This record gives sequence, structure tokens and C-alpha cells, in this order.
Amino acid sequence: MAENYTDPSGNTAQFRAFVDSPDPAAAAAEKAPSRLPLFAGIGAAVVVIALVAWLALA
Repeated sequence: MAENYTDPSGNTAQFRAFVDSPDPAAAAAEKAPSRLPLFAGIGAAVVVIALVAWLALA
């Protein structure tokens, strides 16, 4: 370890810069679109197809 090592937690400005720095994984997760509408649409299509098939065979 270097003799002139300065702990970042001991310096308020460095600690705030560390806390305020964006997390790349969190930023990528926030930009990803929601898949809920896709699953809801697929589920609704399956229900409608099943209903039409049931009415056709009844």
C-alpha cells in the first residue's frame, strides 16, 4: 500500500462524489422497457382465441 494513501471516506467531497456517481447496472435497468404490456397482450390473445374456439365447438 502506498504511504500517502488517503481514505476517500475521510474527505467529504470525495465521499459525496462517490455516492452521487451513477451505477451503470442500475442505469441500464432503468432504461429497459417494461415487458408487462407484452405479457398482458399475449395473455389476452390466448384468452380470446380460447373463447372463439370454445364458441365454435359449442
